[in-house]
Amino acid sequence: MKRLSVRARAAVGGIAAVALLAGCVGAKETGSSSDPTANASAKEVTLVISANDIKGGKNAAEAAWIEDVVIPGFVAAQKAKGVTAKVTFNGAGVEDEQYKTKLELNLRTGSGSDVFATDGIWLGELAAAGYVKPLDDVVGKAASSWDGWGQISEAVQQNLTFKDKRYGIPNGTDGRVLYFNKKLFAQAGLPADWQPTSWADIIAAGQALKGIKGVTPIQVNAGVPMGEATTAQGFLPLLAGTGQPLYDDAKGTWQGASAGVKDVLDFYRQVYGQGLGDPRMQQDKAGRDQSFAEFSQGKVGILAEGDYFWRSIVCPDKTECGATSMPDRDSVVGWAKIPANSPGAGVNGQDFVSVSGGSGWMISPKTAFPQQAWELLAFMASADMQTKLSQAQIRVSARKDVNDATLKGDPLLSFISETVLPITTYRPSDEHYNEVSLAIQQATADVVNGKSPQEAAATYEKSLGEAVGADHVAGQ
Repeated sequence: MKRLSVRARAAVGGIAAVALLAGCVGAKETGSSSDPTANASAKEVTLVISANDIKGGKNAAEAAWIEDVVIPGFVAAQKAKGVTAKVTFNGAGVEDEQYKTKLELNLRTGSGSDVFATDGIWLGELAAAGYVKPLDDVVGKAASSWDGWGQISEAVQQNLTFKDKRYGIPNGTDGRVLYFNKKLFAQAGLPADWQPTSWADIIAAGQALKGIKGVTPIQVNAGVPMGEATTAQGFLPLLAGTGQPLYDDAKGTWQGASAGVKDVLDFYRQVYGQGLGDPRMQQDKAGRDQSFAEFSQGKVGILAEGDYFWRSIVCPDKTECGATSMPDRDSVVGWAKIPANSPGAGVNGQDFVSVSGGSGWMISPKTAFPQQAWELLAFMASADMQTKLSQAQIRVSARKDVNDATLKGDPLLSFISETVLPITTYRPSDEHYNEVSLAIQQATADVVNGKSPQEAAATYEKSLGEAVGADHVAGQ
């Protein structure tokens, strides 16, 4: 078995978490290795789906979709082909790390589900450990010839791609933008259709907002308490705006104390060193929630976040979004693309950039029914099924045709689908990503707390070398 990262080994060793979840998945006899032709002509098929969803709890809408729409539909489709399919759903409504612990253990022992949900940033660890394999290895030609790939952009496919091989089908995605308060902008003399074309434009807008008493001009997540939100919502979109991704797949190297990393950390210095951001929020475990609340109260001018913020934090309906709901959201909240450091300086020579995340569905390489598991996966990812999921819970689908049909009534989500996804990038699918992310969070914290970008970058590079090995670090 290949060596897991420190974090992954800790997860596999989490016996208490495994015990908590032991009853969720029953052991099932599976093949010892992937064979695309195994049981291909079987007339009786048993399949299990697992996800961190549960009716009445976490991701309830998706759980209902699986149980009430996907499973009956697939069973009926198989019956029409003369196949008796028994499909069960093992749902869990727990913390993501607990779900991941169970998933890793079940994949290692071969006792897990045939089709399972996973976060895109887990793929590198799972693949490096040998727990999952490319779809072409598990399924064969059926996977590469699926007509659905034409509706999922290459950028979005990267969410479940590792070393240029597809490991699953993305189930949904998102995108990062700059949200702004139009009322505050009007007070500051800024336009309602604001679209910065450089980082300097963002800083200039922040300076204009600084004159409004009681308002934090800019909120860009920083520090360790913000966790992955620091990396995904702040650092990585900015780094994409310097022209080079965090990880070079071809060379297998990570950016260390490079010019781009220093530029990003200098942006943080400008925000928090010039009084444009509130450093206290970046040091508080509840800081991100506080930033959400303050934006909804008209106390934050510009906030960098994903579409989750629009859908689940400031939605107009108080029953859905609680205390942070904004009845006047549609008229008060504006949004803009994240600009590169300067025009044309972003990845691929882009003027604007973004970073996306998301989950997806994969197939266990030890499934006893690889062809039927693929048919189930393709059925779940079909336009019809994805449309039904989007109707149950408005979201950005991985499929363009579904977004075109379901997002017409939502201006921000349409903007994400049509404008942001074509220019987006994804977090690296590498086994060391989580450790690298922690080093990034600390570097931003160092700048917020007064260290120079150069000092913070040097400390970051040292931590990076310890995490991935010095030979995998690219410096200047």
